[in-house]
Amino acid sequence: MTSSEIKALTGQYIMNTYGRFPVAIDHGQGATLYDPEGNAYIDFTSGIGVCDLGYGYQPWVDAIAAQAKKLGHVSNLFYTEPPAKLAEILCQRTGESCVFFANGGGEANEGMIKLARKYSFDKYGKGRSTIITLNNSFHGRTITTLMATGQEVFHNYFFPFTEGFRYADANDLASLEAAAGDDVCAVMMELVQGEGGVLPLDKEYVQAVKKLCEERDWLLLIDEVQTGVGRTGSLFAFQQYGVLPDVVSFAKGIAGGLPMSGIMANEKCRNVLGPGTHATTFGANPVCAAAGLVVQETLSDAFLEEVQAKGEYLRERIEALDLPCFGKTRGLGLMIGIEVKEGFNKSEIAGKLIDSGLLVLTAGPGMRLLPPLVITREEMDQGLAIMKKTLG
Repeated sequence: MTSSEIKALTGQYIMNTYGRFPVAIDHGQGATLYDPEGNAYIDFTSGIGVCDLGYGYQPWVDAIAAQAKKLGHVSNLFYTEPPAKLAEILCQRTGESCVFFANGGGEANEGMIKLARKYSFDKYGKGRSTIITLNNSFHGRTITTLMATGQEVFHNYFFPFTEGFRYADANDLASLEAAAGDDVCAVMMELVQGEGGVLPLDKEYVQAVKKLCEERDWLLLIDEVQTGVGRTGSLFAFQQYGVLPDVVSFAKGIAGGLPMSGIMANEKCRNVLGPGTHATTFGANPVCAAAGLVVQETLSDAFLEEVQAKGEYLRERIEALDLPCFGKTRGLGLMIGIEVKEGFNKSEIAGKLIDSGLLVLTAGPGMRLLPPLVITREEMDQGLAIMKKTLG
């Protein structure tokens, strides 16, 4: 099909819930995507942080094919090898104790919320179920995770929302303490607020919140749906903050492009969700887990050091371009935010870059870059050249 035919068919039969850019994607290789007509696009988005191994990565393709031929799906009432191996690797590499596999980020965060509330119910009974989240956060699109999201714009249309959330300002311990009370069971936060604009939290603040949680027997819940699986230059962002969360969620890049997510819990929380208290049909799918094993094999310590170096290179080069529309950059690893100067429109900037062959994202008040972790120096330079030519 041509790009025009794909767009027409999409418009006729798929719900119009996305503000799509006028580009149809047919295939990719490395960090470069192609439309049906063969036009190339340097990808600084990786499917919003999903395709960490880029496109056409042969070990990933081979693992999926081999597992699909062997076993595509089986109920979680039985045992399979790939998710067991993947869970072992995740726990060994993070210090967490156990894993629950799900399908998407919102579902993972729902599971994390359920675990926190049940932990408190089992220990203290009813009345201790409120979770404090941060203003400017984003935690998902379900009825519950929309309310967990600390942005009022998302609290509309779908009434009634799930109760039991209060909000505090990021990097402000006094604000968090002001939101506290006898009804609190957990604090939930992103270490880099992705949808809010790629805003990293201060290390000292995160460690102070961890201490406060320990003192009051609240659970520390870390949402690593976007920051996890190598995106920030460590396997999980919390490893750069010197804390071990009670529960951490993950999704996006965990299977390199297949739908998979989950939560990891520490020893204190490993038995909170017993048989019958939580489940999902497609979680721990063996094909997705086989893909996830390739991701883990690829994301060695040396590879993650390269991710940090690539992020530093991109940020330095973007600022060196001294473009009239861009200010400072921020972020961790290959999770990069760019300030958009007053008088310029972020969506118009994104549209111009995409038209010129560079796929980018927006977030909060600025731009957001989430390139595949395997992106080459040549591909980064091609993207930078497009920025300079288009926006200079």
